[in-house]
Amino acid sequence: MENYAQLFQTIEELVLHHSPSGMEKEIDTLLLSRFSLMGVENWQDQAGNIIVKIAGKDSKKAIAITAHKDEIGAVVKSMDEAGCLQVRKLGGSFPWIYGEGVADILGDKATISGILSFGSRHVSHESPQKAQQENVPVMWENAWVETKCNLTELAAAGVRPGSRVVVGKHRKKPIRLKDYIASYTLDNKASVAILLALAAEIKEPEVDVYLVASAKEEVGAIGALYFTQNQRLDALIALEICPLSSEYPIEAGEKPVLLSQDNYGIYDEGLNGELLVAAARAGVDVQLAVISGFGSDASIAMKFGHVARGACLGFPTQNTHGYEIAHLGAIANCIKILLVYCSTYHCDGND
Repeated sequence: MENYAQLFQTIEELVLHHSPSGMEKEIDTLLLSRFSLMGVENWQDQAGNIIVKIAGKDSKKAIAITAHKDEIGAVVKSMDEAGCLQVRKLGGSFPWIYGEGVADILGDKATISGILSFGSRHVSHESPQKAQQENVPVMWENAWVETKCNLTELAAAGVRPGSRVVVGKHRKKPIRLKDYIASYTLDNKASVAILLALAAEIKEPEVDVYLVASAKEEVGAIGALYFTQNQRLDALIALEICPLSSEYPIEAGEKPVLLSQDNYGIYDEGLNGELLVAAARAGVDVQLAVISGFGSDASIAMKFGHVARGACLGFPTQNTHGYEIAHLGAIANCIKILLVYCSTYHCDGND
């Protein structure tokens, strides 16, 4: 059994840095520091993407590997004198996933804590909360965040309409279940951990390689669209979670998943074939799938005509967009595949 302690530690560090879509400064500071310590060329663009460039032997062509650094959560819609915040979804979030408990509100000047609340249970049908007990799931319109701060105190922290709300940091701390990691926001902090490993290990690739920690993916792949609009690429590979469900022929465990299609369209079968060759050379078995209710930097960039060839390589994950569970071996195997791929990719797109 492999020791995944270092990989677990890296993912844990990333998870514990908040990064709700559009307010990603906490994770940005960490990533820029980590990449700079590695001595690799890195910068942040106007869309908020953090980019590493590893120069290739032939710079006429380039490939990119993306992993989005933003996470889902909620956004403040309004607040009252009693410090009660009305919030709405940010990305594909649901309040019942988080349950009642501590939420962190990221103000412009300070982060404060509140309690995501659904109301009392000891009620009759005269109270609106009764419906959530018996008939319908809790929606954001039925939930609120209690801060017990007055409007002056909220203003002092910079809390306002538009402020982001995420699950409390102490509730995010990952746990290990044998060779599995369980945590909020493995989507997509575990993929960012893959980028960090690649940045440390890729040396003299055949063509230029861009490693992109993309911004605002959960709200429309905004960062990836900006990057691909401004950087010509011969291939784009998105790193992602891959949902485990009875409707998909995907098994939990160490085997990564390569997608052929998702909600936004088909992936490039030629690029998928190249990744399968790299996987075989790395000694890694790969699962293939077509899934729905899903999109990635690559499929969205292909849909808008920004890249001609896109692929999505992921790791099987339970409870996606919730308290997620993934095998550390599947995450590590994505690293192995991409190291082989980057070392063998030639200008004609073939080995």
